[in-house]
Amino acid sequence: MSSFKDKFRRFMVGRYGTDELNRFLSCLVAVFIVVNLFVRSGMFFWLELLCVIVVYFRMFSKNTTKRFYENQAYLQWSFHAAEGLKKAGRRLQERRKFKIFKCPDCGQKLRIPRGHGNIQIHCRRCGKNFMGKS
Repeated sequence: MSSFKDKFRRFMVGRYGTDELNRFLSCLVAVFIVVNLFVRSGMFFWLELLCVIVVYFRMFSKNTTKRFYENQAYLQWSFHAAEGLKKAGRRLQERRKFKIFKCPDCGQKLRIPRGHGNIQIHCRRCGKNFMGKS
């Protein structure tokens, strides 16, 4: 058994291996498999096969710099997607307590507490006063 490990270790020298993008694609394959169990569509089979081929291609690739940059682009994209979801979640939570107004002159967004009726709103950016119902 150890000779197989040694042979595989020697085979993988200089190859890229696995990273976050490969892990994501592997999870995507698992999701496609589960969906295909219920939907029984040929499209999901081909998506599974394509993802598996991409995972193995990236894993055994000797062009490590290109694979590294692909992974960095994926990490950057996933960070921005996660931050966007967090921001949307915060906005939904704040929507109960605050009402957002937009200044008619400069377009600045202003957050005003709810439940104060008709109030005069002052924009700190341009100094414009306008009326709004909180």
